[in-house]
Amino acid sequence: MASKFVEEWNQLAKAVHETMVQKGFWEPGIEKNDGEQIALMHSELSECLEGIRHGNPASEHIPDFRAAEEELADVVIRIMDTAHARGWDVAEAVEAKMTFNRNRPHKHGGKKF
Repeated sequence: MASKFVEEWNQLAKAVHETMVQKGFWEPGIEKNDGEQIALMHSELSECLEGIRHGNPASEHIPDFRAAEEELADVVIRIMDTAHARGWDVAEAVEAKMTFNRNRPHKHGGKKF
């Protein structure tokens, strides 16, 4: 049985993907490659960094939120969209990875950050 997090993630990911299709980001008969999708996720992270570099001002599109919040939301939206389109179980993977990480040593592998 799926957790509430997984169920809600999957419902939202479906809605995200449906919106992306409606807005023309998925054209019928044209397959998007995984590299392009990952590059789009990365571009949103870069926009987040730029927002922070410029003092993290209020978002121009959703002014109740800061630039970093908007851009990180865009990253999640891109991830949900791609995962739904590909049938990837990202929400379940998040839960599994969190469980795995809880059992890892402090800064596992001697990482500096």
